[in-house]
Formats: sequence, C-alpha cells, structure tokens
Amino acid sequence: MGRTKNGALAAVAGAFALFAAGQAMALDEVSFGTNWLAQAEHGGFYQAVADGTYEKYGLKVTIVQGGPQAANRALMLAGKTQFFMAGNLLEPFSAAQEGIPLVEVAAIFQKEPQVLIAHPDTGIEKFEDLAKLPTIFMGKDGYASYFQWMKSAYPGFTDEQYKPYTFNPAPFLADKQSAQQGYITSEPFEIEKQGGFKPKLFLLADSGFDTYSTLIETTQDYLKSNPDVVKRFVEASIIGWYNYLYGDNKAANDLIKKDNPEMTDEQIAFSIATMKEYGIVDSGEAEKGGIGCLTKEHIESFYGKMVKAGVVKAGLDLAPVYSTEFVCKGVGKELKK
Repeated sequence: MGRTKNGALAAVAGAFALFAAGQAMALDEVSFGTNWLAQAEHGGFYQAVADGTYEKYGLKVTIVQGGPQAANRALMLAGKTQFFMAGNLLEPFSAAQEGIPLVEVAAIFQKEPQVLIAHPDTGIEKFEDLAKLPTIFMGKDGYASYFQWMKSAYPGFTDEQYKPYTFNPAPFLADKQSAQQGYITSEPFEIEKQGGFKPKLFLLADSGFDTYSTLIETTQDYLKSNPDVVKRFVEASIIGWYNYLYGDNKAANDLIKKDNPEMTDEQIAFSIATMKEYGIVDSGEAEKGGIGCLTKEHIESFYGKMVKAGVVKAGLDLAPVYSTEFVCKGVGKELKK
C-alpha cells in the first residue's frame, strides 16, 4: 500500500524525534572539580552550566565543588573526574618534578588574585615598602612560594617577618605595623567590614609574581584520548567567563549560592567588580588572544623566577605539563561589552 501524506509527515516527525533524542544522548558527560567552595571566582564555569553553553558544545558538565576536605585533583588522577581547577603554575612545575601526568590546557586568570594587605596611613605606599613592616601574616604555602620570590626579587624582606596566617583577620586588624595575605577578591571585603577602613592592597601579580591562575587541568592520558572533548570544554568555559563578566550572570550566581549557601550577593558583587578592576581574568595576553590564553614564553619566564628564588628545581622538562593548543585564538572576544 502507498504511504498517505499524513503517514509520511508522521514518519518524518518520528525520525526528527529520534534524531533529537540521539543528539541529547550524544552529550559527552564530564566532571570539573574546583579547588574551593563555590564563589564568583568560579563564576564562568557556573555560567556555562546555567546558560546552556556547555550543552551547545555537546557537553553535560557536572561541577564538583572543592573545599577543605575535598580531594578533587586525586579524583581526576583516579579517573573519577575529567578536569580540575589548578591554583597556579607552581602545581604543574611540581608535577613535572614528580612525574605526575598532569597537563594545563587553559589559564582563566591572567593574574593570580594573591594580595598583601596593609593598613592605611602607615607609610606603606609601594610593594617594596612592605619590607619595612615587622610582621607579615601568611600561610605556609605562601611562605614557601611567593615569600621566597619576594626575598629574591626585592631587598629587605626577611624570614623574621613571617607569622602564621590562620585565615582570621583579627591579628592583622589589631596590629597596624603588620600586613596579611589574602585574595584581592575576598579578604579586603571582610577587612573593610570588620575594620571599618579601606586597606592598602598590593597585588603580587603587578609586582612580578606573574603566575597564571585558575588553570583548567586534565591528565595527559585524557588529553591524548579525548582532544575534541578537551577543546570543547575549554572553549565553552571561555565563553562562560565572557558572559559571566559582561552579560547576565544571575542564573550562575544562583547556582553558586546553591552549592555554597554562605555566599552572599554582596560578596559576589565585590568579587566581580574587583576581578574587572584589577584585570584578573581579562588582561595581558588575554587582551589579544582572549580569556584562557597561556604561552610558552610566559610559563618559562615565571619558571625562571621560581628557580632563581629556590622554589623549584632547575632543568625541569615543562613541555608535558602544559598545552597551548586550545587557547589564544580569540574565542568569545566579541562578547566583551
């Protein structure tokens, strides 16, 4: 028997439904582990989930929130997740030294938000003036990394200045002749609220500690086996960051607050404004190559500084622990407003 017109239309509709279902099933499922509790500093990734950018790139992305007890890099190395948010370049340098098969594929932050914070009206006007202070509160990681660089790059800094930072601003607030570490997007907000004054801020990135930060990291095996998935995740994340900084970010912020109920709208707004003011995401190489840009020259330059400061060993083969294949192509730049 011949097929009727209605029957043909039904067949076409059925075929389209099957195609659409197939398209939905074809989404590659990946997980991305962050390195701390949800916050605006993770906003572009949440944006790409919230506005469907990952789905447009054929991905179903689950963000696995980090925190004090999280082991998200270990989960990635065990194959339980596919991507991780690395803090800065010292981590891949350590991976190169230890033979850990990690690879950085994008640098979302051109500047690490690490800052030293001082009291106003105490004669501390330039970064090098911090050497005059008897006390700098910092964590062990900071002492072992950027403080060793500070001693190498600027005269006057000494080990005697180091006092442990307990992530409580009270000792700093009580001592005007002190400075403390922090993230420029976070601690200054709390100090202003508790201390009732606007502190002096010295971004380490602007004084020479120019590591990339908030890197997208995967394993070397996963990159080798899934280069297309890595490319799509990187590009969709970059677009998410442009839309988060320059578009409507309400839905992303709602997801951040869902994952981290202690996060406030006021803190989120402060963090976004600060990221823009200091060019944390969108400056330097990102101005030409787009968000996420990383280059061999920049990585090798920072590595040289860390070798000189005694933070890492000389002679490491860095080639396996980063790839510039997926970045610096201007993806998403048209979204900047």
